[in-house]
Amino acid sequence: MELQHPSFPRVTINPAICFGKPCIRGMRFPITTLLAYLAGGTSKEELLKDFPFLEQEDIYEALGFAASTMEDQYILLQKASA
Repeated sequence: MELQHPSFPRVTINPAICFGKPCIRGMRFPITTLLAYLAGGTSKEELLKDFPFLEQEDIYEALGFAASTMEDQYILLQKASA
């Protein structure tokens, strides 16, 4: 059974795909993978070229979804060493 996020319709969750991790449009491409590529310096243009099944809106929705999930998350931090 595939579930779709109400605010981010390109974000889907299916227990039978990628262990239920949020993915792009029901494909075996987790949001975390897309974010990791971006965090590693891969440009939006490179992603679209390297993964032709992705669309620009997939990238924007993945970023929006990630931002919205952080709204209610609390991350324990410690004082940075000087």
